[in-house]
Amino acid sequence: MLAATSVTQEYLEFQSNRIEAVLASHRVPARVHGGAVSPRWIRFHLTPAIGARIATVRNLSEELALALGAADVRIAREGQSLAVEVPRPDAKPVRLLPFLRGLHHLPPLTACLGISEDGRPLLLRLPAPDVAHVLIAGTTGSGKTELMRSMVMSLAVGSRQATLQIALIDPKMRGLAPLAGLRHLIAPPAATPPAALDLLRRLADEMIRRDADGVSTPHIAIVVDETLDLLMTGGKEVESLLTRIAQRGREAGLHLILGAQKPSAAALGGMLKANFPVRLVGKVASADDARIAAGLGASGAEKLQGRGDFIAIASGQVTRFQAAFLPAPDWAELHRAMAQGARIVGTRLDDEGD
Repeated sequence: MLAATSVTQEYLEFQSNRIEAVLASHRVPARVHGGAVSPRWIRFHLTPAIGARIATVRNLSEELALALGAADVRIAREGQSLAVEVPRPDAKPVRLLPFLRGLHHLPPLTACLGISEDGRPLLLRLPAPDVAHVLIAGTTGSGKTELMRSMVMSLAVGSRQATLQIALIDPKMRGLAPLAGLRHLIAPPAATPPAALDLLRRLADEMIRRDADGVSTPHIAIVVDETLDLLMTGGKEVESLLTRIAQRGREAGLHLILGAQKPSAAALGGMLKANFPVRLVGKVASADDARIAAGLGASGAEKLQGRGDFIAIASGQVTRFQAAFLPAPDWAELHRAMAQGARIVGTRLDDEGD
């Protein structure tokens, strides 16, 4: 059965019955056989009868949303069954600090993304063969910048300076400004096109040096917010440098984490986009934007709810998750703990309800 948290078991059973009733009324016999409750949505596992057309179930999303009292529902294929995802009536955020304290271990060079659709922590290790570089997309209000900040902070928490260095580029110097005090930074955050260009040149030179010497440590995470603004103001050389790092940086230990509101082939260039095997996509404006951002069709990104509701695309697999974020009161506490060398991961939770 579904494991209820603050959502009661009676509520889950009622919703399960409603799903089965809607499908039965459209001659699609099906049975709900469990699921999962996450901080943001409820996932019902559904098995249609043999011979039922999957397209028919997908076309009933509006009817299901109406019956369940939800703004929208998402229907996804899951092995031999379907998943019906419904927003929770009491959605809860995922705060990064309690998230870190709840982990038993955080491997070096690993970023915390949030809580996956099955309720487990979702982590991303940069040096993994199928990762290397990450593209984060989402409109204003999607939680894109908050996700980037959480990724950088968790990388810093779990990695020593001898293992990881960080370069920040933020043309508007708003999203990444709270990260300016990290000890892992190899230079002050670049907030102007000339500063960004100079930093990218240095990083490209370092990549060439490492290639010649056959070294790849310490790893360098290059985090760029508002990438499209940077490309428009920085010109062809900025695009060329980012493309070179995307193509050759993995072997030298350089990893790009790029944030963009609306990544298009025309703006980023096909060569640049082709080198990002991992996409983290939040709410986008249309199905076409979702296809471009995710790199595949039918990802469902256009139906995401915003405020940290994301999908992760890696190796052709799509995983929905609620992104972790750092509220203002937690910033000072986390910075202070890191400065004092205090243990953060695996400590007891001291926040009520987390």
